[in-house]
Amino acid sequence: MNKRYHLSEITQHLISVAIGMTKADLVIQNGTLINVCTGELLPHTDVAITHGRIALVGNASHTIGKQTTVIDATHLYIAPGFIDGHLHVESSMITVKEYAKAVLPHGTTTIVMDPHEIANILGTKGVDLMIQEGKDLPLNVYATMPSCVPATADFETTGATLSVNDIAHGLENPRIIGLGEMMNYPGVLNGDANVHDILKATLMQNKVITGHYPPIDNGGAGLNAYIASGACCCHETTRMEDALAKMRLGMNVQMREGSAWCDLKELAKAITHHPIDSRFASLVSDDLHPDTLMTHGHMDYIIRRAIEEGIPPVTAFQMATLNAAQCFKLDQDLGSVTPGKYADIVLLSHLENVQVVQTIVNGTCIAEEGKLCYTLPNTTYPEFAKQTMAISKTFIPDDFKIEVPSHYSSPTTKIHIISIIEKIATTHKLIEELPVVGGELKSNLEKDLLKLAVIDRHSGNATMGKGFVQGFKLKSGAVASTVAHDAHNLSVLGTNDEDMALAANTLASCGGGQVVVQNGKILALNPLPIAGLMSEDPIEEVAKRVSEIDQAWKILGCPIASPFMTMALLSLAVIPELRLTNKGLIDTITFKPINLFI
Repeated sequence: MNKRYHLSEITQHLISVAIGMTKADLVIQNGTLINVCTGELLPHTDVAITHGRIALVGNASHTIGKQTTVIDATHLYIAPGFIDGHLHVESSMITVKEYAKAVLPHGTTTIVMDPHEIANILGTKGVDLMIQEGKDLPLNVYATMPSCVPATADFETTGATLSVNDIAHGLENPRIIGLGEMMNYPGVLNGDANVHDILKATLMQNKVITGHYPPIDNGGAGLNAYIASGACCCHETTRMEDALAKMRLGMNVQMREGSAWCDLKELAKAITHHPIDSRFASLVSDDLHPDTLMTHGHMDYIIRRAIEEGIPPVTAFQMATLNAAQCFKLDQDLGSVTPGKYADIVLLSHLENVQVVQTIVNGTCIAEEGKLCYTLPNTTYPEFAKQTMAISKTFIPDDFKIEVPSHYSSPTTKIHIISIIEKIATTHKLIEELPVVGGELKSNLEKDLLKLAVIDRHSGNATMGKGFVQGFKLKSGAVASTVAHDAHNLSVLGTNDEDMALAANTLASCGGGQVVVQNGKILALNPLPIAGLMSEDPIEEVAKRVSEIDQAWKILGCPIASPFMTMALLSLAVIPELRLTNKGLIDTITFKPINLFI
């Protein structure tokens, strides 16, 4: 692909083309412009491009010469390249290259990734690996510097720690355009010195602080205080009321529609039910499975979902382009089809169905009719990134026993349980009563109570937290995953101890990933050797394995959508209400450990 020119380098070239003294490299002719600046549809519009930037929007006939490439956009819509302002490439279980291969044909030309998943395993080395991979791609790959590694140091064992100095140094990288989601909102509100040193380091470099504020606040003192710290956006909004409160306080609400967390249906009401300006609303994916990318698409799909929920089409396009660019201070280069901007442009055959015909990046056609027409460079991750399972022991069924303390003499006992909510990241903390069988508690399929274990895979000690979860409705077998936010320890869920041991041992021996077992047999396995999170295999192969994993969940009796994604958050001790780490149950309302037994 051609060089990316800074605007300061080519102002004279742009002016020369705009006034017709020099001819354009490329002209898109006679399309209907989706003008995200004014919210209009402008028919019979041309776009003249030189040196990878837009020189003119309007009538470009005077910029066409013998060497100019002309694209006839009659009956097509011209839109800015789509921007996903918050995502984790690692959650798609593929490399940055494979992610680019998947999303470019769907009109996505820019992503802002938060590589805090790999940072929790490999620290700054992992962040550097992903940023370096993104440099040579036609996709604009920006990053935010992970802010909370570990997310909860006192409550779990992690593979890495990022200090204030690590974060400040990372923020000097021009590819890192802000601070990653500040999940430690209690630390922000309580004036934690380390947290505020991180915020200060970001603000001193004039970079944005991305937020993570899930509490129900209704615009109260806590939300005001959090925004006052510099947090400019938040993707952890699930209620219309909270979306309104955040936008009214100048916070960009990143409306999430991923594989498991589907918030658009509710959050769209903030726009469709209220006469508000939508400039502080944007669309993001956060976490997408590879099979979702293959079957549904990326930002084109999310824009389409927004339109389906009643958001006006041009508004939906604004939310995936200009609003995101302005949030991240990228709007000098990105977010609109206007003079001076990068020629990152999407041509569409249908407005409301968001049918992408062609993706142009830096004035070069990258994808056409759903197919990439650009050869991406090969990438290989080093061996140290593939040796992250520090588990030497072989697990046996007895390791997963949950013994009742000896002073409990009753035939039943009450326990705290985690209750999942399908397609929602939060959980409920409930109390259930289980029979004591031979001095221990077992999974209870009648009450849909399954054993959950989280095992330290970083320190070599293999410490294990145990508890129960409700909502997966398994009837047999066990599942395990090293995709377990944010520490990504080895998480095991099951109906019986034997299958749980097999699942744990399988992942310990293959470098991590996902596995489903039943009656002593492996039904499906998705190896993820890069940090136990990603594979170098083509997205088509990874998507096939993920589909096999999903089908295996169904064989075990699970009816919910994206169960592995839901399972992946059961150890994330920064989202309400109850989570399990390798150190035990954590009440994430009070931010204190609690006992399984009541």
